[in-house]
Amino acid sequence: MKILTKSSTQIPAAVSYLYILLFVYAAVSKLLDFENFQAQIGQSPLLSIFAAYVSKGVLLLEFLIAIMLAVPRLRIAGLYMAFTLMVMFTAYIYLILNYSSFVPCSCGGILEKLGWKEHLIFNILFTVLAATAILLSKENKDTSSWSLKYFKTRLT
Repeated sequence: MKILTKSSTQIPAAVSYLYILLFVYAAVSKLLDFENFQAQIGQSPLLSIFAAYVSKGVLLLEFLIAIMLAVPRLRIAGLYMAFTLMVMFTAYIYLILNYSSFVPCSCGGILEKLGWKEHLIFNILFTVLAATAILLSKENKDTSSWSLKYFKTRLT
């Protein structure tokens, strides 16, 4: 039981650190070449109308989520936001791959070197990591606070 409790606190922290690395790296890469990033978003068949808003919004969200994941008190909310953003990115890639004749690339840094199918797999992996971290955080929170309080009141 002690090992399960310890790993269920370490895994969400490790996943959070991976996401911090991912989001800060991606945001800085996009920020350093912002005009190109915004132009690539403008070429997207799904996002061209909203390119200015989406490009700034993605950067803001990536930095905000990274900060939230770095603060233990905000970590679970950050994990939910990271999960949601990765689901959105994954859905976007899926739609582009399957329903678009033009496939723009608006990723930064190393991720730009991945093909779209590899990028889809990468996103799915990170989405699963976030979901796992959320489930372990929730499970850990439930077992350490609610059930212990419940059993303590029953035993006394």
